Amino acid sequence: MASIFSKIIAGEIPSYRIAEDDRHYAFLDISPLAEGHTLVVPKREVDYIFDLSDSEYADLQLFAKRVAAAIGKAIPCKRVGVAVIGLEVPHAHIHLVPINKESDMDFRGKHLSPEADRMAEIAESISRQFE
Repeated sequence: MASIFSKIIAGEIPSYRIAEDDRHYAFLDISPLAEGHTLVVPKREVDYIFDLSDSEYADLQLFAKRVAAAIGKAIPCKRVGVAVIGLEVPHAHIHLVPINKESDMDFRGKHLSPEADRMAEIAESISRQFE
């Protein structure tokens, strides 16, 4: 059965798309830690990030680096934090979170619930910065 991320990539479930290429897809987390919290996934469904081939892993990280640069340009923050937890969805993914302090990356803390219009505005803002 396809993961929720595979369904998002296929367009079966809507998302706030940031960027994509032939092997990767980046979209806003719908329960973000901060505005601009983005998920970067390989299009090929692999449960555990370290099960990706070396070239797939490297390409995913390089794609995420480009997305992080776009987030940093679009969202005021000191850094874009990176986390790979991988337990919540059985599809490898990287969290990119705009942060100003370490506690901004606490996944146990409060998550935001932005309105759809705000999510679309954030996605567009980041997407415009993607190179």
